[in-house]
Amino acid sequence: MRKGFLTLAAVGLLATGGTAACGDDSGSDQAGGTKKAKIGVILPDSKSSARWESADRRFLEEAFKAAGVEYNIQNAQGDKSSFSTIADGMLTDGVTALMIVNLDSGTGKAVLEKAKSQGVATIDYDRLTLGGSAEYYVSFDNEAVGRLMGEGVSKCLTDKNAQKPVVAYLNGAPTDNNATLLKTGYDSVLKPKFDAGEYVKGPDQAVPEWDNAQAGGIFEQMLTQTSGKINGVVAANDGLGNAAISVLKKNKLNGKVPVTGQDATPQALQNILAGDQCMTVYKAVREQAKAAAELAIALANGERKSTGQTVKDPQSGRDVASVLLAPKAIYKDNVKDVVADGYVTKEQLCTGAYAKLCADAGIS
Repeated sequence: MRKGFLTLAAVGLLATGGTAACGDDSGSDQAGGTKKAKIGVILPDSKSSARWESADRRFLEEAFKAAGVEYNIQNAQGDKSSFSTIADGMLTDGVTALMIVNLDSGTGKAVLEKAKSQGVATIDYDRLTLGGSAEYYVSFDNEAVGRLMGEGVSKCLTDKNAQKPVVAYLNGAPTDNNATLLKTGYDSVLKPKFDAGEYVKGPDQAVPEWDNAQAGGIFEQMLTQTSGKINGVVAANDGLGNAAISVLKKNKLNGKVPVTGQDATPQALQNILAGDQCMTVYKAVREQAKAAAELAIALANGERKSTGQTVKDPQSGRDVASVLLAPKAIYKDNVKDVVADGYVTKEQLCTGAYAKLCADAGIS
């Protein structure tokens, strides 16, 4: 499905003119009638994961400001109608490149096609829009993220000397291609164990819209239908993982049942330090934002950069030029790496009872 490999060094930062700005900028023309580069970004929500506002917005702004280009970043807050309206506003406002994190492929595809019809270059950020027309796709290797989750829950079950453990899946939204890739990744690790009888496959369910509240209810039902006999949980992100942990706490099972996640949110890192979460997967969003910004700026200036890598759209069969970055597994002994990288601050993480846990984990 993937061809080639790209390190961030292969995408050079473009020096472009103009004054950085956010909000509703007018996108005036330069001398000679050529439009100034102006980037529009639509984030999906702020409920499914804290990362969209706390990390992606911050690092995209950082990259655009460093390059001196105008930008407009808005959040659709999980509303498909709002997503489309924001896109229309950005196109009317004269963006020269549009970057989206789709809410579903249908909505995303319509926005990408409208942008294309108006000569506006597009990038799929984090999620591939199936059947879409984006020039680039910038994300992490989501199958690799899933493999790290599968390896993580397996490691933590081994550490607990679990015998024939029942492992449940809390998968991401069925409308998100990333959720499919994640499951392919953790299945590649765990299915052989199920097939060999080493592990027992437990309940396996997708969580609509990555909704954490629904995830809690779904996991509660899983625990009931198995009479409490769930020994490990592969949760597709930290929000879903925390929803499962909340249910486990009510049943006095937290710390006894390994739970995975991804995104390295402060809450998840605190759960790991407390022993309630097995691991998370850290994705250096700063590097993702930097790579996407560099490509967006190039497109906005009428340039195309080679990434040396493609991902095949499983719906259209199109090879999409891509940047896929490498994720990193985070356990209690390397939580400090996320802080050292500037993704989460000590002040965010080491509050109250977590101050001692931070010190014990070498976070200073």
